[in-house]
Amino acid sequence: MHDVIVIGGGAGGYAAAIRAAQLGANVAVVEKDQLGGVCVNRGCIPVKSWLKAAETLRRVQGGEAFGIQAAVKKIDFKTIIENKNSCSEKIRLGMEGLLQNNGIEVIRGHAAFKNPAEIEVDGKSYPAKKFVIASGGHSEVPDIKGLSKALLTTDEILDMQQVPASVLVYGDQTIDVEMATLLNAFGSKVYLATENRHVLPHEDQDSGQRLGQALNNDGIEVITRSSLASVKASKKEFSCELAGKKKSRTVKVERVLAGIRKPNTDDLGLALAGIQLNEDGAIRVDEYLSTTNRVVYAIGDVTGGTMQSHAASSMALKASENALGKREKFAFDLIPRGTWTFPEVASVGLTEEQAENQDLDIDVGYFPYSINGYAIARNETFGAVKIVTDSEYRIIYGVHIVGPHATELIGEAVLAMQLEYTTDELAASMRIHPTFSEAVVDAARDAEKWALYLPKK
Repeated sequence: MHDVIVIGGGAGGYAAAIRAAQLGANVAVVEKDQLGGVCVNRGCIPVKSWLKAAETLRRVQGGEAFGIQAAVKKIDFKTIIENKNSCSEKIRLGMEGLLQNNGIEVIRGHAAFKNPAEIEVDGKSYPAKKFVIASGGHSEVPDIKGLSKALLTTDEILDMQQVPASVLVYGDQTIDVEMATLLNAFGSKVYLATENRHVLPHEDQDSGQRLGQALNNDGIEVITRSSLASVKASKKEFSCELAGKKKSRTVKVERVLAGIRKPNTDDLGLALAGIQLNEDGAIRVDEYLSTTNRVVYAIGDVTGGTMQSHAASSMALKASENALGKREKFAFDLIPRGTWTFPEVASVGLTEEQAENQDLDIDVGYFPYSINGYAIARNETFGAVKIVTDSEYRIIYGVHIVGPHATELIGEAVLAMQLEYTTDELAASMRIHPTFSEAVVDAARDAEKWALYLPKK
């Protein structure tokens, strides 16, 4: 009998298995597809490889601002795809080798619970003392009349040899705006439609509105407060009816990208194991990542919430440790969020709106990239850092960044909040000059009302 069986070999499942093995457990991982899951094979890594190509293209096209005159002779999509596949393969092979190095058995096939303490994989039973469910998530196509014929998937985009002339991206989450960014960079006319007031509705309103402005500046037409009512085919394109609150409009495009991220909970035999779901179909977990079956833990996309790989990996460590004897809470409030667009968006903690809705007494610090020396030198001045802090005790409630390298900078905000730094302590800290990271300190100083590079408050 195994001490721990992990269901799913993606980013979360891999981390859970390795951590359990490090703690001395006899571990197995069940995976029905490729190790690495969506992140390594069809999500995070392939998308970032494509976005690096897009960034390189933008830099060549924008070289004239620095006195560099160059022309793009050709975009070699075959090489882009080969590079994308190579990145995924390197990571996947590394994961396979490290699982083997840690003595972890990899069981190929689909796992489903037979009872509360046993799973079945392709007809064979596997009992275990503890289980970690890391089955991930999938994209579900919305039920919209006529959509299926026009549908463009992210898998198709990542293997495209040429871009569609025009695309409607229906959605406002991280993957939606990243795909819109990618397609636009390579020449598609992109419409991005959202039912909300701004893209990335889970982010601070300032961040969502600022990114929407950046997307529009780049030629992506952002259409807010509109739902996709129907898609009608004509000879060469599709007419998409967008129903707004006040009026409707029709956009004509070659393809439509639309999908809703859902947890993978089907066919896992969860009911037989006594595992309950939330109303959204995600597995219910407590603050220790335990399900309603106390020998089963769940992590990542299958639990809903922040469906990003780093959340799954971090949850994995805590789940394995708790499964093997610890009892420590997982810090859901410290999960950072990242979006790789031009510019990037990243955040951690409460938005200003959330803090106000909780009747918290707050101060807000703000510092624009347009005043940051490094941003000016690099001609990358679009963006800002925003800090939400307690007005009395100076506890940092949230940090929100739109701008170059936002996804890298947010790490120091996570650490500061984890260590319970206050804004006055952050404001007193030192950064190398010139760097983008100075903007974080300057935002903290603004919250403390002694910003050096902003008008006196």
